[in-house]
Amino acid sequence: MTLATLPRDATARSLLGQLSALDRFLPVWIALAMAAGLALGRAFPGLNAELDRVKIGTTSLPIAVGLLGMMYPVLAKVRYDRLRGVTADRPLVLSSLVLNWAVGPALMFTLAWVLLPDLPAFRTGVILVGLARCIAMVLIWNGLACGDNEAAAVLVVLNSVFQVAAYALLGYFYLALLPGWLGLSQTDVHFALWDIARSVLIFLGVPLALGSLTSLIGRKRKGDAWYEGRSLPRIGPFALYSLLFTVVILFAIQGRAITSRPLDVARIAAPLVAYFAVMWTVALVWGRVQGLAYPKTVTLAFTAAGNNFELAIAVAIGTFGVNSGQALAGVVGPLIEVPALVTLVYVALWLGRAAGPDMTRGDV
Repeated sequence: MTLATLPRDATARSLLGQLSALDRFLPVWIALAMAAGLALGRAFPGLNAELDRVKIGTTSLPIAVGLLGMMYPVLAKVRYDRLRGVTADRPLVLSSLVLNWAVGPALMFTLAWVLLPDLPAFRTGVILVGLARCIAMVLIWNGLACGDNEAAAVLVVLNSVFQVAAYALLGYFYLALLPGWLGLSQTDVHFALWDIARSVLIFLGVPLALGSLTSLIGRKRKGDAWYEGRSLPRIGPFALYSLLFTVVILFAIQGRAITSRPLDVARIAAPLVAYFAVMWTVALVWGRVQGLAYPKTVTLAFTAAGNNFELAIAVAIGTFGVNSGQALAGVVGPLIEVPALVTLVYVALWLGRAAGPDMTRGDV
């Protein structure tokens, strides 16, 4: 069913019903995981020392397993075989690259410095979120908003591959070079540049390689119908299970700092909420100016506004440590993302209806 044929009174009823219970109530599960982590931290004050006994790089093994578990299932969902057609729609692809790798990071950098000038650790964590571009989770929001699923799949693959090469360099630029040019305080990049690159290679490069092999081999041997109907439903939930596991551990370790500074934690949400609203609106307007029809316009908007919080959390932990404010800023991200993007799905559907049937055509 497309946006053009969806009954007006059925839109609101069906939207959230298309999400699984795990996805629909993700903010609730994250809040419960936070509470469980705080309780665990009080019960076992020496938990951090125990977790640090075995490490992958600079990250304790249990947390590393959780971070890898977040990334692999979502990357296994992607249709890598469609990357060959990435140049077929150059206006859409070029618009996505500009929005994701020029506009998005610059916007988050600006919001972080304006809204968190006195909280450098949280500010750095929010900037790391802004550098981590959309992944497969955005396919959910795009599908609910009746976007172009083919185009979304291609853009997700493109951004995933681009992140491996670009994330560390952009981190160096926005954490060291640009603040220095503007006369602002800088992050110590003597350790951060290589640590960021190593974290990206481990926590994005490894699951990207495994996810692409799983997708390509599974689809080739069993077919798309079997892979999407039987395999993905089995491995997909482990992404959110791993996220919740990681949240529990993080809040168990950071519990005392969190409970003593609740206002600071709340302030992390401000640049994130502003970012979602501004970035999505800019991308939507950009798409219409480019002459894209509704499906591709909304795809451009959601792939530009969505972020890879899993990668941001992994980089923050691997670079600055599990006890850092940077890691906490990354954890707050998905708590804000789900309700914000669900709201934007409703806005997209309303705009599509207001524009009439011409906007809902699949042609450009």
